[in-house]
Amino acid sequence: MENEQDIINQEIAQIQEDCLRPTRKWSKGTKLWIGCLLMVAGWGLYAYIHQLNAGLGVTAMRNYVSWGLYISTFVFFIGISHSGTLVSAILRITKQEWRRPITRSAELLTFVSLLFGGIMPIIDLGRPDRVLNLVFFGRIQSPLMWDVISICTYFVGSTVFLYLPMIPDMALCRDRLVGPKSRFDKFRKWLYTFMAINWKGTKEQWHKLELIMTIMTIIIIPVAVSVHTVVSYIFAMTLRPGWNSTVFGPYFVAGALYSGSAGVILGMAAFRKFYGLQKYITKRHFDLMGRIVLALTLIYAYLNLNEYWIPAYKMATGEGHLLKDLFYGDYSKVFWTLQFGTVLLPIIIMSIPRGRRPLPLVITCIIIVIGAWVKRYIIVVPTLLHPFMPIQEVPNDWATYFPNWVEFSVTFGCLAGIFLVITIFAKLFPMMAVWEVADGVVIEHDKKAAEEIRLKREANRELSNGGTLIPPENAALKPEVKLI
Repeated sequence: MENEQDIINQEIAQIQEDCLRPTRKWSKGTKLWIGCLLMVAGWGLYAYIHQLNAGLGVTAMRNYVSWGLYISTFVFFIGISHSGTLVSAILRITKQEWRRPITRSAELLTFVSLLFGGIMPIIDLGRPDRVLNLVFFGRIQSPLMWDVISICTYFVGSTVFLYLPMIPDMALCRDRLVGPKSRFDKFRKWLYTFMAINWKGTKEQWHKLELIMTIMTIIIIPVAVSVHTVVSYIFAMTLRPGWNSTVFGPYFVAGALYSGSAGVILGMAAFRKFYGLQKYITKRHFDLMGRIVLALTLIYAYLNLNEYWIPAYKMATGEGHLLKDLFYGDYSKVFWTLQFGTVLLPIIIMSIPRGRRPLPLVITCIIIVIGAWVKRYIIVVPTLLHPFMPIQEVPNDWATYFPNWVEFSVTFGCLAGIFLVITIFAKLFPMMAVWEVADGVVIEHDKKAAEEIRLKREANRELSNGGTLIPPENAALKPEVKLI
């Protein structure tokens, strides 16, 4: 029994060391990476200030296309935010033990995607100060108002959902950071102490934490589903060709889960590679996540077929002009590349066991994420270029749209901001929930001990008529392990 407990304590100590090691030193590569991200984000900020001073006329958007790359990116970021709901909440509530090493990266991706996704509609406004009109004069009948309420609720819930499992780890970081010398170390000590909120690891604290996390897990799932459903309502509640659809709700939710789970795999691969977490994020995790992405891709493909096949069969006048442009017009190359390259091809690759190995799966998920971004563009822009009243006698740049340098700069500046927040977070805090992974080790040892007892009891039954009985041990008792 003592030997078993010693082994468990050694494994937990190794987990703590592996998780905390990346937070102790900022390498030259990390500083260079942060510097590059700051330059891209700074350029994006410069482009936005230029847009703010000169007006939206400096973008490629005009009267007809008033939603362009900004709103497409907004929908994409909100979709990626479903990663934490899928991996952390759904897998947690279904008690999938293998989820433990990857939950924090998924929850972090949700947080940063919502943070910058919520900024995109404000960037799309020529007068961002007027966003306050939604607060003071908002009409609850408007889908835009529903969107603001749901995204704000989801952001608050996701922030709490990210923070709660961090509390024991913050206490661990606080206790391990002994004798800070530099100002930055003193800041870290203060930050860990503040975020640990006097965590002592008592039974009462553990009970309260698990209870609150269970409640948040139950709450966050319907909130997340409602968010992307409401985002779809911004389009589906209009009478525009291509948007006037009753399947937009589930179609957007399926697309969000499909792209969000692919984003989780990319995060897994990055932290596994750069932080040396191969021992914890194994090939089995990639295989299981690949199966989830495959299932979600199949659902998305089914809804995608319904979204285009049904109106294509009827070819109503308004829808017909749009569909012709998508099927064999100006957007046909992009449209068919998306259908075959980012939906059908990933299904084929992930259906093969070798396709769910780390390298091919990462390449597949990169294709999925890029395709999901372009797909949002295809949903937004072509519809705006096909109004019921034909576009005529207007300047040529009013009848076409392609983002210019201002829009690309601002968008990539926001993307750099996402990577910057993730990088700084990963250098300050453990990227695995230390206590959850350690708890998984204890559970695994308990299972092995219980299996040994079962085998010995079966052997004793066979020897009950004669021979030497094998005494059962109390190995199934869960040893008390002090994580902090």
